[in-house]
Amino acid sequence: MAYSEDVAERVREVMASEEGYEEKKMFGGLCFLRHGNMVAGVVGDELMIRVGKDGHDQAVAMPHAREMDFTGRSMRGIVQVEPAGFKGDDELSAWVDRGLAFARTLPPK
Repeated sequence: MAYSEDVAERVREVMASEEGYEEKKMFGGLCFLRHGNMVAGVVGDELMIRVGKDGHDQAVAMPHAREMDFTGRSMRGIVQVEPAGFKGDDELSAWVDRGLAFARTLPPK
């Protein structure tokens, strides 16, 4: 599956100064990592955000967000966000910041 380069570039702008930042093709799209831990991803034109199990319920309650079900089974701790949920730069930054907050709790890989 292809990913939106426009969305990927917007995520890059938010992540660029983050310590340990890297990109990796995963899940049929492009993922953004911090010290080897997934923060966010782009699949198609949607955003994936790793929020962890504790942040899951709050994240899926947000408008335009749902639990990731990439393979037909639930992936609790990762949410997918429709483009309407990150139209503006502030909304996109807020989502990526959620992913960064979780990734910062994890040890480097």
